[in-house]
Amino acid sequence: MDNLYLLMIVALAVLAIADLVVGVSNDAINFLNSAIGSKAIPFKAIMVIASLGIFIGAISSSGLMEVARKGIFVPGEFYFNEIMIIFMAVMITDILLLDFFNTLGLPTSTTVSIVFELLGAAVVMSLIKISNSETAVFGDLFNYINTEKAIEIISGILLSVVIAFSVGAFVQYVSRLIFTFHYERKIKNFGALFGGIALTAITYFIFMKGLKGTPYYDDMKGYIEGNEWFIIAGSFILWTLLSLLYMRVLKKNILIIVIAVGTFGLALAFSGNDLVNFIGVPMAAYHSYEAWAASGVEATAFSMEVLDKKVPAEPLLLFIAGGVMVVTLWFSKKARTVADTEIGLATQDETKEKFKPNMLSRAVVKGSTKLASMLGAAIPNSTQEKINASFEKPVVTLPKHKNYELPAFDQIRASVNLMVAGVLISIATSMKLPLSTTYVTFMVAMGTSLADRAWGRESAVYRVAGVLNVIGGWFFTAFSAFVAAGTLAYLIYLAPAPMIAVLLFLAILLLIRNYLSHKNKSSAITSPDELKKAESNTVQGIIEESADNIAKTASRTNKIYSSIIANLAKEDATKLKKNRLRVDKLAEEVDELRNNIFYFIKNLDETSVRGSNFYIMVLGYLTDVAQSLEYIAKVSHKHVRNNHKTLRFNQIKDLQKIDSSFEHLLKDIETIFKNREFEKLEDILIRKERAFSDINAMIETQITRTRTEESSPKNTTLYFSLLLETKDLVTALMNLMEEYYKSYKG
Repeated sequence: MDNLYLLMIVALAVLAIADLVVGVSNDAINFLNSAIGSKAIPFKAIMVIASLGIFIGAISSSGLMEVARKGIFVPGEFYFNEIMIIFMAVMITDILLLDFFNTLGLPTSTTVSIVFELLGAAVVMSLIKISNSETAVFGDLFNYINTEKAIEIISGILLSVVIAFSVGAFVQYVSRLIFTFHYERKIKNFGALFGGIALTAITYFIFMKGLKGTPYYDDMKGYIEGNEWFIIAGSFILWTLLSLLYMRVLKKNILIIVIAVGTFGLALAFSGNDLVNFIGVPMAAYHSYEAWAASGVEATAFSMEVLDKKVPAEPLLLFIAGGVMVVTLWFSKKARTVADTEIGLATQDETKEKFKPNMLSRAVVKGSTKLASMLGAAIPNSTQEKINASFEKPVVTLPKHKNYELPAFDQIRASVNLMVAGVLISIATSMKLPLSTTYVTFMVAMGTSLADRAWGRESAVYRVAGVLNVIGGWFFTAFSAFVAAGTLAYLIYLAPAPMIAVLLFLAILLLIRNYLSHKNKSSAITSPDELKKAESNTVQGIIEESADNIAKTASRTNKIYSSIIANLAKEDATKLKKNRLRVDKLAEEVDELRNNIFYFIKNLDETSVRGSNFYIMVLGYLTDVAQSLEYIAKVSHKHVRNNHKTLRFNQIKDLQKIDSSFEHLLKDIETIFKNREFEKLEDILIRKERAFSDINAMIETQITRTRTEESSPKNTTLYFSLLLETKDLVTALMNLMEEYYKSYKG
């Protein structure tokens, strides 16, 4: 049995490395978002700055390690064998939970996960001990849990959401009123002052306050305590003078320095605060094992009161952890996926929205709009005009192919994000409170976005839905962490050796599967059949780009329609469901083209405006095609899924006949548009009446069947629906051909 605990320590060490990797993939990107989104600094420079911050923060972060040892439970109430079960359950749960969120590309809180995992495993182990005791009762549960500290930690985490959002919004609003979006002019006059304030805040709270959580504070305590105001005043004067020299002598923008120092400071604060989430539990397990091995007492009788004592720092372990975090930062692709979510929600410009609106987001936006109108009515018009002038955004025009070079937000907002988030995290670190860096950085970014009016009427409902989804994910993290860790603790208690082996094997399998799944998504090449937005600004260019989209639509329509008919005959509900998903994707792409019409028209040359009418008509007919396909796919899948009678042999034969002639028509359309043989469109239009005639004949035949031999109302409804919707599909295609042919002839 002794060997089992040694193996558990080895397993926990390996799990700690894996946890560092998945944890950094989720959390580390939080302090990179401001620098990446503002494009103030080259990406490689950002990574170097952040790496230094992470490494220095890691090797000086032992102050918060107490949380894993005694912050959630009372260690003296547990024996060594029980504490090892708790730690093992927590680490396996943590890795799987964080990797799950990384794969989805959602930022979640490593602090919340570790706190609730410790709480869940400790509660279950406590209940096991109570149930095995003849004298203990359920009320004794609170003797095992450090209730006061646990409530302090949890309430601090939840309160940080409100504080971070509010402070971020307030500071950004004031900053924007002062500097406006045209800050280049005012930064020359007030930049040194802004730089002095921002850099003083960052340096004081990160380096001075942050030192309180490190083992090095005692050496500097005498110099710092009692002299805080002198340090602040000296820092402000020094940074203001350096900012002035930097701007006047080097003629550079001080905001770049603020963003660089802020990124470094936030990386340092993140590492100092969050490292406990990744290696705190394995380090506590290691210290527990050392104490037990030296005692000579049975594992089931050795009390873990030793964890109540202060344990010396492990510089080598912290050094290794810092190295793993830096390597992960450079090579993790999942970190980039998580970054896209926050930057997308904070971007100042229109973007492809990742989240769909829901009832709650609509209610929040509607209520906020009414509240803003009421407040606006109480403010004098002259004051409103001055405020609105500060929020007038500059018009930046770039060629369409260079739009990716535009920053998601400007350097003023990036500086505020870093300054406010760094200050809040460092205050928590100095109090040895494991604040959620994810909550703070994310909510600060959302608060500054709101203050910057990035959430306009066009995008607010999507952005609010995104924020609510992320916050909902945090609550899901807490619930699932508690339940999962508790469940695993119980399973390991029942059969420690075999269950640990099985759980570790399952964890490895799931990590590999998630890695391969994410890799496939990341490396997926855009489908050659995917519809492309019109980027041309000439009539000829519009015709060329539209021709490609029509060829692709014809090809995809052909494949989807044939697959629906074939799988309807086989009654294959699974493949019919896949057809619905393929149609949904086509419909989404057409919707995306329609959503781009505003920007398409804005981009046109004066001489090519007449092309916009043609393009809008083309999109209208493509929408009709997608809607007809959607209906055909939906009714076919619904019929088979509900297990209704299969279509009659003659009905299937008629549909296959339509499919065959439809296939020839669509292949000819695809060829014509691929090869730009528009003169052949006249032949296609001639086939319109024949197609209608065939469908009408089948409708007449089915009417006769229904009166004489048909006995299934569902079959009849489905068959007529397919014929009529196919007729609408042909109509939409022919209208599209006619529009193109007229344009070609014109």
